[in-house]
Amino acid sequence: MPFFTEPDHYEKTILSDLQGAWEVLRAAVVDHAGFPGWERVLFHTDEAMSWETVRHLERMEPLLLLIRNLAAQGEAPAEILQAIEEIAEILEEVQSDVKRGQSL
Repeated sequence: MPFFTEPDHYEKTILSDLQGAWEVLRAAVVDHAGFPGWERVLFHTDEAMSWETVRHLERMEPLLLLIRNLAAQGEAPAEILQAIEEIAEILEEVQSDVKRGQSL
């Protein structure tokens, strides 16, 4: 029985950029906890980062819209709003890649 060996290189994909952007948003929400609705933003951010959502990317866009609206209503700090916009840009690129049939 062969042993699994760790790869000696990793190919960076747009999905790793998307994951990183979500992690940045999550950290910003935690760092700026206290604005109205921050707990809901954090909850839905965790939901958007879940394996189930990543496996079904069509679920991510409505979650992002909900998060954006909650952050705007709660007058979240600019850092959070900027992180949300970064996710939106990357998600748009992911969706474009999927439409063109590119490998993610």
